[in-house]
Amino acid sequence: MDFAHPQQGGRRFVGFTVVVLLHVLLAWALAAGLARKVVEVVKGPIEVKVIEEIVKKPPPPPEVLPPPPKMAAPPPPFIPPPEINIAPPPVPAPTITAVTPEAPLAPQAPVIAKPVETAPQPPQPAIRSAAVACPNWREVTSSIAYPREAALEGIEGSVVIEFTVTGDGRIRDAVIRSSSNRIFNRVSLSVVQTRLKCQGQGQDIRVSAPLDFKLN
Repeated sequence: MDFAHPQQGGRRFVGFTVVVLLHVLLAWALAAGLARKVVEVVKGPIEVKVIEEIVKKPPPPPEVLPPPPKMAAPPPPFIPPPEINIAPPPVPAPTITAVTPEAPLAPQAPVIAKPVETAPQPPQPAIRSAAVACPNWREVTSSIAYPREAALEGIEGSVVIEFTVTGDGRIRDAVIRSSSNRIFNRVSLSVVQTRLKCQGQGQDIRVSAPLDFKLN
């Protein structure tokens, strides 16, 4: 070892110590002050911009035009054919081939067909009035219950019923021949079939019964 220069060793130690202290101070300063500034800078507002992608719209499709209408060619003009007059062949004169001594036959009289005779149809029985065939006709017609619906609506009308009176006086085949309003049909048929009494004539007869409905 060289102990001839002890001052140089002390200077080196002092310089090394100073360098170490400077590094320690620099590290502390960075850790204490600069770190906070960096955090504050980082904490600052960050502007964010959203960049929208510009999407190009596709070009519109080409306009499809309808095909032009087909023009039909006009029909050719009608040209009438030329008229050609054809002369009829000459008619030969009748020739007498033979002479017959017999006279021609006289024309026959027309035959008239006889009309076909049809069997005579039996006469239809006369329709009698209920006032004649049924003794209680007036009593029944004067006591008919007026339909409630017709009375509430103020409806008047008439019904004609036709029926058959058998030989023993029974009533059958009652039908409505005419009616001014169907509201009177049911009560009219019920009166004829249940309350009317008719006299038998020994055979079936048709009877007509007109019923009038009027508000008093």
